[in-house]
Amino acid sequence: MTPSSLSTRLTLFALLSATTFYFLYKFRRRCLKPLKHLPLNPNPRPGKLFFLSQTGTSKALSQRLLDLLSSKNNIPFDLVDPQTYEPEDLPEESLIIIIASTWEDGNPPQNSKFFVNWLAEISTDFRAGNLLLSDCKFAVFGVGSRLYGDTFNAVARDLGKRLRGLGATEMVPVGEGDVDGGELESVFEGWSEKVVTVLKGGLVMENENGIVYESDVESLESDDDDDGEGGGEDIVDLEDIAGKGPSRKKSVNVAETNGKLDGKREMVTPVIRANLEKQGYKIIGSHSGVKICRWTKSQLRGRGGCYKHSFYGIESHRCMEATPSLACANKCVFCWRHHTNPVGKSWQWKMDDPLEIVNTAIDLHTKMIKQTKGVPGVTQERLMEGLSPRHCALSLVGEPIMYPEINALVDELHRRRISTFLVTNAQFPEKIKMLKPVTQLYVSVDAATKDNLKAIDRPLFGDFWERFIDSLKALKEKHQRTVYRLTLVKGWNTEDVEAYSKLFVLGKPDFVEIKGVTYCGSSATSKLTMENVPWHSDVRAFSEALALKSEGEYEVACEHAHSCCVLLAKTEKFKVNGQWHTWIDYEKFHDLVASGRPFDSEDYMALTPSWAVYGAEEGGFDPDQSRYKKERHHKSKR
Repeated sequence: MTPSSLSTRLTLFALLSATTFYFLYKFRRRCLKPLKHLPLNPNPRPGKLFFLSQTGTSKALSQRLLDLLSSKNNIPFDLVDPQTYEPEDLPEESLIIIIASTWEDGNPPQNSKFFVNWLAEISTDFRAGNLLLSDCKFAVFGVGSRLYGDTFNAVARDLGKRLRGLGATEMVPVGEGDVDGGELESVFEGWSEKVVTVLKGGLVMENENGIVYESDVESLESDDDDDGEGGGEDIVDLEDIAGKGPSRKKSVNVAETNGKLDGKREMVTPVIRANLEKQGYKIIGSHSGVKICRWTKSQLRGRGGCYKHSFYGIESHRCMEATPSLACANKCVFCWRHHTNPVGKSWQWKMDDPLEIVNTAIDLHTKMIKQTKGVPGVTQERLMEGLSPRHCALSLVGEPIMYPEINALVDELHRRRISTFLVTNAQFPEKIKMLKPVTQLYVSVDAATKDNLKAIDRPLFGDFWERFIDSLKALKEKHQRTVYRLTLVKGWNTEDVEAYSKLFVLGKPDFVEIKGVTYCGSSATSKLTMENVPWHSDVRAFSEALALKSEGEYEVACEHAHSCCVLLAKTEKFKVNGQWHTWIDYEKFHDLVASGRPFDSEDYMALTPSWAVYGAEEGGFDPDQSRYKKERHHKSKR
């Protein structure tokens, strides 16, 4: 080897060494620096309890666990919002607990995207290796919905895998809570107890089948065998637990039963009940609800009725808003309940008697009406009328048509001569076909294209579009009054006039209600703001354009400016001698139902008053009512 070639090789070696040293130095500063200062004490500082929360459920569970750990068991932990935490500090931690929600399409909540992405990237970086978190113990609990199939608790499962891959020791298996399965509370409590057991040194053993705890050993030793016979041979040594112990019938895993308990479970869990009651709902039995509408209170005070008063002649102060199913198959972006109600694809809960539901709903409704006694404007006459409901809006929350006994419930309401306005979200076409005649049947048409419907309604069903189309077609075969209900969301679905008009031929509805979306305040479940709420002039313009597209089949018939709502009606049916007949003869309807003979929507129509007709000076406000405008005093800017 010549001196020059040796010199060249030595130079190259030096450069490579320097480059490698510099690269390792930079990496060590970014990710491995904490390893230099690992303390001898395994718990040098409080553990970290992270909440990955979208709607607040995971945060609430984390706060409950924090109280269990710190206050009741003197195990110090800090509650941490991941968006305020620097992930590069993780190697300094010796104890980590994560309560993680899974949001849309298996993604993490907004407050944790950076945290989750950092873990995903570092766990696949060969430079970090599998010892980065080797001095850390962790536990993960997932909050999700089993109804979303493969993405159920995807975030929690992935976090567990990432942390294990970085060398962290898993204290307990990933817990999986189902917010729509009715077992979230009990599953979380059981998982939390195991976490506390481990942290207090109560772990028994670990084997290839998983980690076994003292509490589990007790249940294993006390349970009967597969034949249900007791005996001394059922006592199992700890050494025999791995695959040799008797079956654990009393400790059935919720995941194995799809969240069910003997095929019966409560739809309304304590968490759901608390959330809905906070919003003013009165819960009936295990799956129904009733709530007094603001328009009911408004007309009790003589201050005007809702748009159904203007369009169809209902008496708002005698209208009961209820539902026999708080569950729904969609998670719409404009949901008034901010997704505090359960969801489901089919009926899988305990079922209450329809007669009991109707009786309780009327009882609770009248109690709420009685509370308005003495309120300014509420006269004795209107109060007494309100105590005898004549209409029922089956559109409160959820999907009423899911209730298996919906026909019996409708029959019971009609027997009491209470009219029925039922709204379905167009995901159960077979249920629509089986439904007996109601006073007016609505189908929510929240978008006119498949992509927009998915974005707005966020349906559970994979074949949601096919179900939607079939629901519209099913409407065409009904003989009672039928309605397409359109909710306009500015920036989402207000440009689809042509596409909406093409849907008319599928269901041939009697009416089309077009309403601007109602802004229900800020929520982690919705991206909507006041910018998405159209003006009444926008709704009018959209309605006129849609009527024009129908080429005379539909015309703009009524409006209710206060509700930002416009009604299209089928010209041939409901415009008689130049006058609209959108109102309902309710007594005639009940007589037709009682007769048992077939009837059509034209058989119980009534003349629409002039003040409710589109373009009238009153804008749909009943002149027999007193318009009330609240004075708003805004603080002047200084």
